Amino acid sequence: MAELNFFVGIIGNIISILMFLSPVDTFVRIIKQKSTQDFSSIPYICTFLNSSLWTYYGIIKKGEYLVATVNGFGIFVESIYIFLFLLYAPKTIKIKSGIMAGILDVGVLGGAIIASEVALKGEARINAVGVMGAGLNILMYASPLAAMKTVVTTKSVEYMPFFLSFFFFLNGGVWLFYSFLVRDVILGVPNGTGFVLGAMQLALYCIYRNGKSSKNNTSSKGLLEEECQHENLISHPHQLT
Repeated sequence: MAELNFFVGIIGNIISILMFLSPVDTFVRIIKQKSTQDFSSIPYICTFLNSSLWTYYGIIKKGEYLVATVNGFGIFVESIYIFLFLLYAPKTIKIKSGIMAGILDVGVLGGAIIASEVALKGEARINAVGVMGAGLNILMYASPLAAMKTVVTTKSVEYMPFFLSFFFFLNGGVWLFYSFLVRDVILGVPNGTGFVLGAMQLALYCIYRNGKSSKNNTSSKGLLEEECQHENLISHPHQLT
């Protein structure tokens, strides 16, 4: 059983890295068009906060260095995404996203770390950080809900990145299985939530993947068709801690 736990944990780490890298295509598109269009910064801001807290958890808990390193990678990647989003976002969205990043990724994170260091010790600190991490995992997995609303409203999946949804689903499922093996409820609840929400996002792709953007922009339509082709390659050939 211990070997199975380790094997599933390694798979979970690999999938977590792929999840962190999944929005690369989205940001290549943003850079090429020099615009964030209707994409949302919320998933990246929430994932940065989530990765930061789990990195702290991995540092303070003995034997959890692998958790710290994989989420440390997440901090690095998400910081690049947030920087690029703020660089190319319209002024009003840039201000709102900057304020949100400041509140969550600086204020909330700093407050959580300082409070746990000052008020708690030993196992109590580790458990408190773990619970906060679980809550933020749920927040991270729920962050694409705004994009899901846009999909339903526009009947187009253009602004809900497929690979991010796919790896949220896959990451949640693997870590849910791992939590079952090690009997860790704190780990299981947020990743079970991620598994369900990821499945809902993929279901929307199945329903609206052939929908047209309300803007009827030729270049956007071409990009949408390209995304659907990528989706078909994923669907038919055969997120963190």
